[in-house]
Amino acid sequence: MPVLDGISLGGSLARLEKDHARSVDTRDPADAFTRRWRFTSSRLPTCSNAACSSGWLRLWRGRQVPVFEGGWVCGPQCSKLVVGNAIARELKGWDQAVNVHCHRIPLGLVLLSQGAITRDQLRGALARQRTCGGRIGAVLQLDQEVTERMITRALGAQWGCPVLTLEDYSPDLMATFSPRLLLDAFGFLPLRVAGSALLYLGFEDRIDRSVSFALERMTGLRVAAGVVDGRAFAAAHRRILESAFPPARLVEAAGMNALIGTFTRILEETKPIDARIVRMHDYFWMRMWKRTDGSLKRAGCLAPIEDVLGSLAETGL
Repeated sequence: MPVLDGISLGGSLARLEKDHARSVDTRDPADAFTRRWRFTSSRLPTCSNAACSSGWLRLWRGRQVPVFEGGWVCGPQCSKLVVGNAIARELKGWDQAVNVHCHRIPLGLVLLSQGAITRDQLRGALARQRTCGGRIGAVLQLDQEVTERMITRALGAQWGCPVLTLEDYSPDLMATFSPRLLLDAFGFLPLRVAGSALLYLGFEDRIDRSVSFALERMTGLRVAAGVVDGRAFAAAHRRILESAFPPARLVEAAGMNALIGTFTRILEETKPIDARIVRMHDYFWMRMWKRTDGSLKRAGCLAPIEDVLGSLAETGL
């Protein structure tokens, strides 16, 4: 390190500690040391890669980004390791997860238990279903005595979830919560945020726990999933698909190493102020929050977002 740079950095750190020392109670040396160490550590974080051997502090490294899952990374090699660890974490339990099947009471029996239909109606609907196919709910609605609302209530009972409405639904705002490809492929509908801590998530006929869990971890919000009346869901889903979504890149990699390498390269090129990876069924989803310039901050805008969706060709993911 050049002498001048060393003096400058050393002087900066000394002034930082001197300014903070004025507020530290020095009557207890141990307490003063502990508080000063915590202050310096929080202001001068080290690389978030636990296996990093460089010992770089952010002040000395000369780069403030990228930040990945809340932790600064000092260089491309460490970026590759933290991205690889995140993808490996998301891949854990995949073989078991794809084979999980939840046994639930058939919808026809739920409707029968609620008194919405008779045994004869159920037998007739099952016979028509065997002949013509289709979902039992749609077949039952051919009988004008069975309404869409009755079917939705039964679906809520079947899945143990609430029936949600489209109250305060804003498709343009909700389009920022997920890439368009995922929303279209897996048939879910972000409805609204309540109290800045709860995201209501709608489905048409079944709750997708993989979707709920991925959105909960990506957004940091608690997700309350429920079912929405079929026609209302279809109309709202069409509206949100016509909205503007954050820009997204689609990556298909031949293997795990290729996927990690591509995600790392994009992370290093974009240099986001934060990024996170979650898995939603077949896709690894990396969301990056970018820097904002002064005009955006003054306007109260959120950080720009860019999404990357990756899949592994060799495993069918």
